[in-house]
Amino acid sequence: MKHATISQWGNSLGLRLPKHVADETGLKAGSKVKIETGEGGVITITPARSKPRYKLQDLLARVTTENRHPETEWGPAQGLEQFE
Repeated sequence: MKHATISQWGNSLGLRLPKHVADETGLKAGSKVKIETGEGGVITITPARSKPRYKLQDLLARVTTENRHPETEWGPAQGLEQFE
């Protein structure tokens, strides 16, 4: 276990992460983190992983005749969905 020192940064406090911690967690300058507090004054800092972004083109490329579901009959058209 390594120790670090909290520093004053304006009206806030700052913590510098040692290089090995940044390397092991994949953090770099500008990375977002989630900070939570718990019982007994425990502070947990976790990398804030963004949700994966999907491109429609990539998703549609995975559609096959085997994984497509059949059409479902919901009754006659009721509005503008009726096409000529």
